Amino acid sequence: MAIRAPYRSLRGISAVAALLAIGAVGCSDVSDAVDSAKDGAKKVARQRSVFSLDTGDCYNPNGKAEGTAYAVEIVPCDEAHEGQVVGEFAIDEGKEYPGDDGVSTIADNRCPVEAQKYAPDTWALPKGVALFYYTPTKESWATGDRAVSCTYTAEKSTLSSSLDTAKSLKPEQTTYLKGSNAVYEALWANQSEKDAVEDDLAGYKAQAKAVAAALDAHVKGLDGIKGTEVGKLRATLTKAAGNWKKAANAADADAFYIAYDPAFTDIDPNKSVAARKELGLATTVPADDAEVWAG
Repeated sequence: MAIRAPYRSLRGISAVAALLAIGAVGCSDVSDAVDSAKDGAKKVARQRSVFSLDTGDCYNPNGKAEGTAYAVEIVPCDEAHEGQVVGEFAIDEGKEYPGDDGVSTIADNRCPVEAQKYAPDTWALPKGVALFYYTPTKESWATGDRAVSCTYTAEKSTLSSSLDTAKSLKPEQTTYLKGSNAVYEALWANQSEKDAVEDDLAGYKAQAKAVAAALDAHVKGLDGIKGTEVGKLRATLTKAAGNWKKAANAADADAFYIAYDPAFTDIDPNKSVAARKELGLATTVPADDAEVWAG
């Protein structure tokens, strides 16, 4: 985000440019010029400050998707668009600006959680969609800006509909996705910065404890869902939870590795495909996840 854009000037410039274009062409081209002017006027009318974005808004950025933004073009979600706001929250990390890296870290941690409330099944997202966010700058922070808008953005193409799927899910689908998402959130949100367990055994054990707790909750949720494949997955995840607990209580790195290897293998997303199919959910493992478990 940045300072508010001068919308009146923007509209005025667009109107003058349109008039000049019409006056410069021959009669045979007037119709095309008028249509172009109308399209330009429509785009200007759709401009909205990034300070006033709401969850559910579909939009086109004015320029590149990344960088400082003043305004975006809000469009109906059934029209081609590059992004959609799928969550928002306010930063409450004290009075001082956390710094660019600090703000990014907060958004990195919070936006996946907020986005999953709006579009719970990340496997069902269109190919090429990535999570972006609008955050305060140092300058806008000084004016009281604390808002973060989380968006899914099509990096190489466009979207043609809303990504809001939460309202259309059945109760058992919602229960499954809530539990599953929490497991992987616990895994990645608690990932140690050290590559080797020997360098941060306490950190890895804390991660294992968080994953085990999330798995226990997930398994409990699956208890109320019928289905042969769901039952098989429940058994696999129960075993996984046991191994994550062993890893969390490991006396040393060697004991941790012994428990961690089967624990990690048993939460391989590929093991949930059959249960997802039984529940009527998307069954294609996202490329990034598939790569992680492929080794």
